[in-house]
Amino acid sequence: MTHVTVMLPPQAPPPAPPRPYTLARFAGSVWLGIWLAAAVGIFLTVTGGWDSDKFVRYGPAYLSGLGVTLSLVTLSILLGAVLSVPVALGRMSTNRFFSGLAFTYVYFFRGTPLITQLFLVYYGLGAFRPELQAVGLWWFFREAWYCALFTFTLNTAAYQAEILRGAIASVPRGQREGAASLGLPARVAFFKVILPQALIVALRPYGNEIILMIKGSAIVAIVTVFDLMGETRRAFSRTFDYQTYIWAALLYLLIVEALRNLWAWLELRLTRHLKR
Repeated sequence: MTHVTVMLPPQAPPPAPPRPYTLARFAGSVWLGIWLAAAVGIFLTVTGGWDSDKFVRYGPAYLSGLGVTLSLVTLSILLGAVLSVPVALGRMSTNRFFSGLAFTYVYFFRGTPLITQLFLVYYGLGAFRPELQAVGLWWFFREAWYCALFTFTLNTAAYQAEILRGAIASVPRGQREGAASLGLPARVAFFKVILPQALIVALRPYGNEIILMIKGSAIVAIVTVFDLMGETRRAFSRTFDYQTYIWAALLYLLIVEALRNLWAWLELRLTRHLKR
């Protein structure tokens, strides 16, 4: 007799039993419903009270303030990136003087509020006007925009230095040993081998730092810089319409969302070789 083996198709696993509707799920559903109702209410209120005349009147001022915000954040981020390299190297230095100096700088600017630092520069340095005039720097520190740029640069440099230091430390030691075995000088190995790998690791924290700087830049309105928030405050002082702040919130949200998508694309582009 010939035996025929019949291969049966694999049995599908039984469906998972439905999760019980617990008190926590009920509370979460209620909380979600409250948020949805609030969002719908805000949307209906804004659309119902929309005043196109105000939008046309203050729209150009909002765009001007948006340009000030973007220029201030962009310049401070770029200048802070340049400054963060020697600070990060100082933090990793075996020289106690340079290491202590870099640690003190980072500790101060990361441990104090940004608004306090801005006030120290804008109001505090005004007490040294004769000395600043003597060295030819008063033209810089008498302008609120320059004071904000100076403060933001020092602040973000401290954060970027820690991001860079952590990213450099994450590069495997074998990369340094491999560069040394090839006879590469330490400087060349750092800039050609170590730093490019570290920047890929630091890419996402850098994006978070830029987003935090964009949102934190709103404090410059307090020192008479007419950025996006400064123009919003001026528009509200003339109209007493809360929608002026909603416009500002939407613009900030638009900037952050555009930057988030750009950074996600950039990270995907630069790390595509790691997924092969």
